[in-house]
Amino acid sequence: MVSNNSRQIKIGVSTCLLGQNVRYDGGHKHDRFLTESLGRFVRFVPICPELEVGMGVPREAVNLVGNPETPRMVGNNTGEDWTDRMNEFCKRRVRRKDVQALCGYILKRKSPSCGMERIKIYNEESGMPTGAGQGLFAADLMRAYPYLPVEEEGRLNDPGLRDNFIVRVFALYRWKELNRQPFSRNRMVEFHTRHKYLLLAHNPQMYREMGRLVAAVKEIPPAQFKEQYRDLFMRTLSYRATTRKNVNVLQHIVGFIKKQMSVDEKRDVRQAIEDYHSELVPLIVPITLIRHFIHKYGIDYILAQVYLSPHPKELMLRNHL
Repeated sequence: MVSNNSRQIKIGVSTCLLGQNVRYDGGHKHDRFLTESLGRFVRFVPICPELEVGMGVPREAVNLVGNPETPRMVGNNTGEDWTDRMNEFCKRRVRRKDVQALCGYILKRKSPSCGMERIKIYNEESGMPTGAGQGLFAADLMRAYPYLPVEEEGRLNDPGLRDNFIVRVFALYRWKELNRQPFSRNRMVEFHTRHKYLLLAHNPQMYREMGRLVAAVKEIPPAQFKEQYRDLFMRTLSYRATTRKNVNVLQHIVGFIKKQMSVDEKRDVRQAIEDYHSELVPLIVPITLIRHFIHKYGIDYILAQVYLSPHPKELMLRNHL
C-alpha cells in the first residue's frame, strides 16, 4: 500500500552521507544505498549540526568529555568548548518545521553530534574513554520525537534493521497523511484495520493492546486518541518482524482465503511458507504466491492489508529477509 506520491516522504539525514564535503577533514561519507536506492522514493533533508553551528570546513575535530549524562563537546587540540552553542543550536534546530515534517532520520554513526548510540565519552584529565552516550544533536532529536524512526547508516547494512526502519518510515507517512483530514473515528478504525497483519507481524501483544485502544475510540477526546495511537502504533512497529512472527501472519492470511483455494493451491502455499520458515527462500516468495491467489479470488479485505506491500517493491527489502 505504497503511495504514488512517496517522494513527498521526507527523511532527515546527516549531510555527509549524501556525499557532501562537510566533515571535519573536508571529506564525506557517501552512502550509495541512500542516494541511489532509497533516494528514488523519498526526499532527504540534510543537516550537519557541526557545520550549521559555525565550526566550518575543515575544522578541528571534537570529542564528548565528562559526565556521560551531560557531556561537553570540546576541541581535540585547543580544548575550545562548543557545548553551550551546540546545545542551544540543537534545541532550536529540532523544533523547526522541516524537522517536524520528517518521517524518519538517518544519522552518522560515531559522530559526537549525530551518533545515535555508543559514542565515546572521554575523561577530561586522562583523555581515556570512560563511558558511552549519544551525540548531542541525536539526543535532542530523539527526545523531541520519541516516535520518529531513527537509525544510523551502519546499522542499515543489516537487512532486518533496514526493512524495519523503512517499514516505520512509510507507516509514519501514512499516519501523517491520515491526519491531514478532519478527525473521523471511522477512518481511524479503517486505518487500524488495514494495518492489522503488519502490526501482528511486529508485536502480537501490542497489537492486542492497540485493539483495546481502538475499541474505546468513541470514549477518548480526538487529540488524546491520536497521540496515544501514534505512539503505540510506532512503538509496535519498532519491534522486528521475525521469521516466526511472519510465518504466523502468513498462516492467518491463508486461513482467511483457504475456502476459495483448491487442494493443489493450498499445498503450494503451505510449501512456500515452510520453505521460508526453513530459510530456504526469502519472505517475498510466499508473499508473492499468496498475493496471486488473493487477486485471483478477489479477497478485498486481504488486498487492503498494508502487510502485503509496506514499502516500494523496487527496494527489494523482502528479497533478503
